[in-house]
Amino acid sequence: MGLLLQITQATDSLSALSGTAAAEEKLSLLELAAKGGPIMIPIALCSILAVYIIVERYFAIKKSSTTDANFMNNIRDYIHSGNMDAAKALCKNTNNPIARMIEKGINRVGKPLSDIEKAIENTGNIEVVKMEKGLSLLATVAGAAPMLGFLGTVTGMIKAFYNMSKAGNTIEIGILSGGMYEAMTTTVAGLIVGIISLVSYNLLVAMVEKVVFKMESSSIEFMDLLQEPAK
Repeated sequence: MGLLLQITQATDSLSALSGTAAAEEKLSLLELAAKGGPIMIPIALCSILAVYIIVERYFAIKKSSTTDANFMNNIRDYIHSGNMDAAKALCKNTNNPIARMIEKGINRVGKPLSDIEKAIENTGNIEVVKMEKGLSLLATVAGAAPMLGFLGTVTGMIKAFYNMSKAGNTIEIGILSGGMYEAMTTTVAGLIVGIISLVSYNLLVAMVEKVVFKMESSSIEFMDLLQEPAK
């Protein structure tokens, strides 16, 4: 019975030591990033830039897509009644691309329809450029981050082979670990930043396309409105 108790205590002690060792061997995210070497710095900068663009553009485009369902109906009523000042005031008080396009068209009322249509089209193009601001940079990050990760892979492997050549015939795992850590860490980090940036870019482009569709529909509706007989 005493022998069994001693064996049990020894087993518990070994388990405790193993748990302590395992806890000590765990790497934090910051420590793992540090093992990626200097290539992790531009990858980290890319991640910060990507997050800023994604968040800022999401709320900006979402704000642009918010429209009042009765906006065009109110514009129609004002124009049919000849109250251009009220129509302009409504456009000024509505902060979205559609309102700015319609306001430009109202300011051209009295001129040929082709001039009005061209003015609306030019304003729409400017609004689209505003919404797409930063998206090209986000696309660049989506392509550059994985390439930086692969660059870190190459430099890490060069480092590992260099350490092997310096070690001669006595090659140990510790000699290779530094280069392998750098190679694998930068690859993972670059791919994570690239994937998030690429997916976010496509989602933001889809949001812009939805707004552009609304803008085109509203401009067509406005041009048809100008050709309707007054009630």
